Amino acid sequence: MSALWQPLRDELRLCRADGLDVPLWWRDDDAIRPTPALDRLTDMAARVGVPVHLAVIPALAEPALGAYLRGNDGLIALVHGWAHENHAPEGDKKAEFGHPRSDGAAEIAKAVARLERLCGPHLLRVFVPPWNRFDNSFIDALRSSGFRGLSAFVARQTPMAAPGLLRINTHVDPIDWRGTRGLIMPETIIAGAVDRLRARRTGTEDATEPLGLLTHHLVHTEDVWQFTETFLNEMLAGGAEPASIARLTEPDHEQT
Repeated sequence: MSALWQPLRDELRLCRADGLDVPLWWRDDDAIRPTPALDRLTDMAARVGVPVHLAVIPALAEPALGAYLRGNDGLIALVHGWAHENHAPEGDKKAEFGHPRSDGAAEIAKAVARLERLCGPHLLRVFVPPWNRFDNSFIDALRSSGFRGLSAFVARQTPMAAPGLLRINTHVDPIDWRGTRGLIMPETIIAGAVDRLRARRTGTEDATEPLGLLTHHLVHTEDVWQFTETFLNEMLAGGAEPASIARLTEPDHEQT
């Protein structure tokens, strides 16, 4: 088992030797209500010392989730689209906000208003488009609704999606969505994380973007749960530090 993690340990050691900070954040998608799986996620976050940014589906979120968030300081709510419904044209990959449509801006405004009421101070105005697909025609709607961040998947090309709107993506997803829907081969996940770290260390990707772990607590198999906790612990042991996404999205922290 130790040999499995050695490539990640080696790359983190090289990052430390080069004086490269490794900020780390954790996003978990599709929350709508308290469940035993959410309890397990919350307990894991407390054990490892990394807060979970819960991408909450506004149209489906239940009042009990707001109460749950208020009782757990290690949970931070993000806005996960509106209803997690597919509006992609026939034949295209699934997306709720991946294509222009006339009612999208109103849904964005409804989404943030509902979660403000439900989650209160535990809400961070970061928009997470379902299926990680987003069309720039909705940028103005995000800005007019007070969003400070936009989160999808893969390394960002630029720090800002627009003035005042930070890109803060995720990069490591342990679930085999196109196959078993269980854990991807651990060697493959670790190799991908090493590639992302090496790209930051060598200057081919943005080293200031926190490395993002993406999970989906409602569908985790036991091996996904175990891998997730081990991955977080390995990252922290290797020198990674939990990033404050709230701090990064504050107006006085805007990047260029």
